[in-house]
Amino acid sequence: MDPLTLSVGVAASGLKAQSERIRVVSENLANAQSTGRTPGSDPYQRKTVSFASALDADSGGAYVRIQAVDVDASEFPVEYDPTHQAADENGFVKLPNVNVLIEMADMTEANRSYEANLQVIRQARELISMTIDLMRAQ
Repeated sequence: MDPLTLSVGVAASGLKAQSERIRVVSENLANAQSTGRTPGSDPYQRKTVSFASALDADSGGAYVRIQAVDVDASEFPVEYDPTHQAADENGFVKLPNVNVLIEMADMTEANRSYEANLQVIRQARELISMTIDLMRAQ
């Protein structure tokens, strides 16, 4: 396979993976305050994304893929609020295990990775176009 075409394929797999990561982080941020609906019930549980490398034997390229979208098993923080609908018999409410600062850092990192992969595709497209122009000139 042509190295430029291969680089576009690898970058496209990175775009797809980072797009999914951005979606998961956005879901975490949207539910950062989502508590349970009934007394003592669990709130929203943070989701995490795991990546894996997949080697394509035909092209020799190492593509990235989503291995799994899991839930974070860390403890839920609790807050004393006996008036809340999800408060247990002692007046404590379980809050989501979502840390907004961590999610924002993940969002920034995923966004930058997405942009880097997009730039690889743009550069490869430009190189392919330049090659075609050179071939026409002959």
